[in-house]
Amino acid sequence: MPLTENRPPNVLTPLNDASSHDAPLHRRIREQLRARILDGSYATDSRMPSEAELGAIFGVSRITVRQALGDLQKEGLIHRIHGKGTFAAKPKAFQNVTHLQGFAEAMGAMGYEIVNDLRRFRFTPAEDAVALKLGISAGDTVVEIHRVRFLNRQPVSLEITWLPEHIGRRLEHADLVRRDIFLILENDGAVPLGHADLSIESILADEELVEALQTEEGAPVLRIERLTHDRDGRPLDYEHLYFRGDAFQYRFRIDREHHKGQA
Repeated sequence: MPLTENRPPNVLTPLNDASSHDAPLHRRIREQLRARILDGSYATDSRMPSEAELGAIFGVSRITVRQALGDLQKEGLIHRIHGKGTFAAKPKAFQNVTHLQGFAEAMGAMGYEIVNDLRRFRFTPAEDAVALKLGISAGDTVVEIHRVRFLNRQPVSLEITWLPEHIGRRLEHADLVRRDIFLILENDGAVPLGHADLSIESILADEELVEALQTEEGAPVLRIERLTHDRDGRPLDYEHLYFRGDAFQYRFRIDREHHKGQA
């Protein structure tokens, strides 16, 4: 998409008119700019006001403006081109991995529209790798589900799920176009979920992912392997999740463990 000089008028509010005065100045500027990028006031690749212009709008120094822009750049919401200026980047949807949630459950809470393209639902013999993860014997029947997840009508992920037959039978007549498997299992199937083990890596899009995610061959894709267990620790849901690298983020919070006796 070509860069554009279009700038929406009057999208920013001077800080003396802002409702909150507790946060530091650069955070208040950052939050206003972030909101305007996310709501489309600054369209993807549109040129944003210069540091001097932002300083004049908000009545602050360029150092304060730079702090706010630096935070937005770290979030991937803006990019800078030397000699040309600062441009809004395509916002990425994100999911905080602080507790176990389905994709639609997490995105719906943030106001996104989620629809699924159900491409496959079949009972099939478990391959060795799938059987090992689910704690069953190779060749035992599993349910295999393929879905492309659409976020605001744009394909963002391909989800391939395997479940033991007795669990999968509970999904046979469920609404897999609009609902998360997790919520169906918990609310309709009375299956209490416990925890999930995840591994994350970056891969390049192959022919299947190009078609499913409407991306280019060799484009970066986030591959997540997730094994979900019930409350008693039994594996019940094994998944391969493939997210477009330009459209989605997983975010983590990691606390440092403090040991007694440490300085």
